[in-house]
Amino acid sequence: MKDKIIKILVILFMILCIFGIVYYSYKVITWKHDLKENKIIHEEINKFVIKEEDKTEEDKKYKIDFKSLKEKNSDTIAYLKVNNTKINHIVVKGKDNSYYLHHNFNKEWSSAGWVFADFHNKFDGTDKNIVIYGHSMLNGSMFGTLRNVLKKEWYENKNNHLITLVTENGEYTYQVFSTYVIMAEDYYINTNFKNSSEFKKFVNTIKSRSKNNFNVSVNENDEILTLSSCYDNNGKRVVLHAKKVK
Repeated sequence: MKDKIIKILVILFMILCIFGIVYYSYKVITWKHDLKENKIIHEEINKFVIKEEDKTEEDKKYKIDFKSLKEKNSDTIAYLKVNNTKINHIVVKGKDNSYYLHHNFNKEWSSAGWVFADFHNKFDGTDKNIVIYGHSMLNGSMFGTLRNVLKKEWYENKNNHLITLVTENGEYTYQVFSTYVIMAEDYYINTNFKNSSEFKKFVNTIKSRSKNNFNVSVNENDEILTLSSCYDNNGKRVVLHAKKVK
């Protein structure tokens, strides 16, 4: 009887192992397929992003064909560029913060998702904190290189401290004032503030968290941009905050 039980347990263990191998293989194949698809989509839609080469680095301008992009996906909301990272993306905004975690720009299911703005943001000039999310993909796509902002060489190059965000209302430059790693929370992604005092306390808090001192003053009159992505599999997030300067 004991030998029979052992044989059954061995068989069950083997079945579980086979199931695990099949499932893991499926996930890897799906992941690689989704990354390939997103790369193709990224290259295709970034043709609608034109940099005017005659401008200086400090005054570079981008022409974004939002009309064509919105014909492909009406959720298109912005274009985001972070120097010395691979973050060079068309940004979308869904009806919630879940959809684009697992859907690409073409609204197809994708484990890689897409770069998307918090659905609470209005992009009408009234946002005090525009929040943009993206998966940290191992191949560096989406927000996979956002962790670069924590590196000494990235911080020491001041050209990296200026971020470009283009919407249908115009092109905006944001200056980085805080970068850090923190456990997942709702605080830094807050988009609604009761008054200027609450917002001032908010910016003072997120500034004090910074790994490096950017020597940038931020007050209750500023508008800020927040970028957020996974840092590891234990619930940590890498976060960047920047204030609008022009």
